[in-house]
Amino acid sequence: MRLTAELINKSPAYINPVRDRELDLRGHKIPQIENLGAALDQFDTIDFSDNEIARLENFPLMKRLHTLLLSNNHIGRIESTLGETLPSLSTLVLTNNRLVNLSDIDPLVGLPSLRNLCLIDNTLTKRQNYRLYIIFKLPNLKVLDFRKIRPKERQDSEKLFGKPALPGPKDSGKGKAKVFVPGEGIPGVAQPATATTAANSIGMSVEQAQALRAAILAATSMDEVARLERALQSGHIPADIILPSSSSSSSSSSSSSSGSNGHTSGADVDMKQA
Repeated sequence: MRLTAELINKSPAYINPVRDRELDLRGHKIPQIENLGAALDQFDTIDFSDNEIARLENFPLMKRLHTLLLSNNHIGRIESTLGETLPSLSTLVLTNNRLVNLSDIDPLVGLPSLRNLCLIDNTLTKRQNYRLYIIFKLPNLKVLDFRKIRPKERQDSEKLFGKPALPGPKDSGKGKAKVFVPGEGIPGVAQPATATTAANSIGMSVEQAQALRAAILAATSMDEVARLERALQSGHIPADIILPSSSSSSSSSSSSSSGSNGHTSGADVDMKQA
């Protein structure tokens, strides 16, 4: 089954036990990653377990995503520019895939936030010095295969492979990945609404759009997110959204009114004295 925008929008989405927003795409026999822009970068975790994905590639820019679950797939290749599209990815679970050689994980060097990695039941775990090689290539890693990396392992890795290269600018000569905004170019999927686009497209003020976006980020349930997204797209401001301009306007109006009343009272006194 293809990973379509319709499948993404109909799949279960919920707040998981660690309070992350999670999208459940398990068990659909998905052959490749595509159309993820339809998720509009609204999730902390995406679960792709039990599919037929062969390559870890083709992600849109997803700044929010920090956990990818990809157990029981067919992954044998990883995109070299993954770090450009998933800058916040900190946990990657690749249990029971088809990674064969130690060099197959080299592209993960580009993930600046990666701290937890699981490669259990991949052929590469049987290679000599497997663990020390991973530690050498990914010096910021804290946990490998659910085991915390010890200082002794880091020392042994350095003795065997030398000092790890410090993370820095991309040294791959393969060029940059095509990074696109979630939802871009997908028929029937609305573009992610920002304060400026909302104001320009439906006449909503920038302040109103910003207040709605802040409410979406602070929402604690997917139903609340959906309700506020609909409001942002339609230009309707829910009654429970407090706009900064409203309080200042109210206070300004109140000051003006009291000033006006004070002036009238003074005038009345003058007339009485006359």
